[in-house]
This record gives sequence, C-alpha cells and structure tokens, in this order.
Amino acid sequence: MPTPTIEATFIEEFEAEVHVAYQRMGSKLRNTLRSKPANSKRVHFPKYGTLAATQKPRAADVEPGNADHTRVYADIADYVAGDYVDSMDEIKTNLAERQLASNAVSYAFGRKIDEVITTTLDGATNVTAHGSTGLTAAKINPVFEYFGNNDVPDDGRRFWPVSPAGWVDLLSIAAFTQAEYVGYDQLPYRGGMTAKRWFSFMWFTFSGLPLSSTTRKTFCYHYGSTGVAYNKEPNVDIDWIPHKRSWLIAGDLALGAVIIDNTGLYEVQITE
Repeated sequence: MPTPTIEATFIEEFEAEVHVAYQRMGSKLRNTLRSKPANSKRVHFPKYGTLAATQKPRAADVEPGNADHTRVYADIADYVAGDYVDSMDEIKTNLAERQLASNAVSYAFGRKIDEVITTTLDGATNVTAHGSTGLTAAKINPVFEYFGNNDVPDDGRRFWPVSPAGWVDLLSIAAFTQAEYVGYDQLPYRGGMTAKRWFSFMWFTFSGLPLSSTTRKTFCYHYGSTGVAYNKEPNVDIDWIPHKRSWLIAGDLALGAVIIDNTGLYEVQITE
C-alpha cells in the first residue's frame, strides 16, 4: 500500500489552496458515439442491412428485400476508483478533502470511459499510416472521399478528435484557418477555439489518443459506427468507515464498447 501523502497539505503559514494534479476532467468521447443502457454482462447492438428499390408492375406482389440482420456484442467490465480521507487529517488542513477526492474519482471514471472507447476504435480496419508527416490535407481529403463514397451519413454526427499537436497541424492548412474559406465566425483563433466543424467533421482536441513513440493515432468516425454499453453509470459515494476513522470516497462504473460498422470508422496516423 502506498504511503499516505496527506502531510504535504497540512497548513503552513497562510497557504490555503491545493493544486489538483492536471487531469482530463470527464469523458470527451462518450456523447460522440451511440450508447445503450443494459442489465446484462453482454450487450448486443443490432445492425440492419440495406434494401434496394425495385419497379413494381400493377397488382404485383411486393418482393421482400431480405435485408441482412446481424448483431455485434459489447462485453461489460467493472471498474472502481476511490480514496480514503482521514478524519484527523481533515482537522489539520483547511482543504475540502472530501470534495477534492470526489472530483478525483469522477475524473478517473471520465478518463476510463475514453480509454475503453479509444481501445475499441483502435480496431479500425481502414488505416492511413503516419508516413512521417503530421495531419495534412493529403491525409484528410481521402477520408472525406471515403465517407462520401460509402454513404456514411453527413448528418452533423461525423467526429474527428485530434491531439494538440494535430490541432497545430490543422492551423497550417489554409482551408481550415483562412476567412476566405471558412468565414470570420469560424476562424480557429477566435476565443481560443479548440473545437470546430469543418469539412463535414466536428474537430476537437483530445489528449487521450494512443501514442507510440512519435506515432499518434487519430480516429474519424460517425456516431453510429461504434456502440458503448453501460451496466452502471459512473457514481461516487462518501461513506464513514469506523474501523479506519476515515471517509471512503469511492465509486464504480460498468461499461463496454464494440465497433458496429467499420465502414463508418477510419484511423489516420500522424507523426508528432
């Protein structure tokens, strides 16, 4: 068990603030994908095939199209996070220790949701290798063409999270940054913008994309390409543990994710 470090925050002179370690606060990806509540260990997402329209002679029967019915499964895994807040330590500090611990647990669950999602997205079968370059128009344009040629809906629910370095790469693309292409209201410099709809995708920065050495994976996808199933939404409880004379701030989460249709998912690697 790690040695408690609460002594580092005991009041000294007039110090009244604590620095919570920089961390991603909550999930950035959850609302960009299809989600489904569940009460089972395994959750299925149905997939309905396509139909073709055919000419019908007068009084003829309607010929059934027999669209394919398939399903994919997301296996649910359980996760917990928590920490103790010693009652005697609370006396020695002027910090809201329980609130800080509650926030830390909540943030941990947000990052876990994103980790499960990115691990699943890493199963994309459509891949553009890094090619020793960053995020360039030469990598972006073929993805737009692919989505269009494969009838991936352009319904405002195409997403492309990129790393901060990828966002910097975007700033070097004239069609992304210059007013004559996007208009003054959509300039990425206005108000420190880090999310922007462009070229049919909603672009935003995200620090949790997989990185191996200098190769970063980015994922562009449609909302319906991947499913996230929840057995239990994230929750945080605060309980008094008498035999420890401490408060236990802890919570749990149960979720899984699965690719529903690889057609609506593309992996583009960049070099950082």
